[in-house]
Amino acid sequence: MVKIIMGLKGSGKTKRLVEMVREAVNAEQGDVVVIEKERKLTYDIPYQARLVDASSYPIGTYEFLKGLICGIHAGNYDITHFFIDNFLKMVEDKAPASLGDFIDWLKVFSERENIEFVISVSGERESADRRVQDCFI
Repeated sequence: MVKIIMGLKGSGKTKRLVEMVREAVNAEQGDVVVIEKERKLTYDIPYQARLVDASSYPIGTYEFLKGLICGIHAGNYDITHFFIDNFLKMVEDKAPASLGDFIDWLKVFSERENIEFVISVSGERESADRRVQDCFI
């Protein structure tokens, strides 16, 4: 399952994501992974969640991000949740259609591996690709 928290800057996306991380850590038997662009959530999320600082890697493209997700999963098949904060800060291509293509891939990966993904995206909800809008929470 893929869920997207989208809104303009200051709308509470990260706060909601952090709350969802806490709920996942408390409710799940598996592992929780949080990917963020900068080290801002270090003291906000529970220590049981694996925090990945994406600025340590030259992500830039959706293909690199797919590889990162697959690599993290290959090293730990017990992951039940991935949370990605400030998603568009990690990729160079900001086109709505490109994000929609990534979401399509993520849905297939999520279903095949039984992992829930929650992504926060800065932007206007109305301008999002239809495939992205279908995942809004």
